[in-house]
Amino acid sequence: MTVLIDTVSAVLLLTGAVFCLLTGVGVLRFPDAICRLHAAAKAQTLGVLLIALGTAMQVPAKYSWALLLVAGFQLITVPVTGQVVGRTAYRTGGAHRPGLVVDQLADRLAADEEYVRGGGTLPGHRGQDPER
Repeated sequence: MTVLIDTVSAVLLLTGAVFCLLTGVGVLRFPDAICRLHAAAKAQTLGVLLIALGTAMQVPAKYSWALLLVAGFQLITVPVTGQVVGRTAYRTGGAHRPGLVVDQLADRLAADEEYVRGGGTLPGHRGQDPER
């Protein structure tokens, strides 16, 4: 039984390490922020989860809860961070807009700009000029 657990754990650890390595390659090689974000969010999350699972199989059960916490934080924070970084990249020109298959933010940004030109203020700007 120990040999089986060690083998499965080693496979999980190596697979997780490969995903983390592929994340690094993707972050270095992909052309714009959105593509890099895709690599960083999906492959890195899967890599960390596989490594946490492989490690949890090797440590005593009373220490596995910490790895469960790491996995939980990873699953919660990566989508939120990805959303914020992606929108920031889009708004600041870090995204290659012609390469987008579906551009859901273009209409919303145009509507926001039209609203501001009409004298309205956007929530969160507190009357500040969003152009600044």
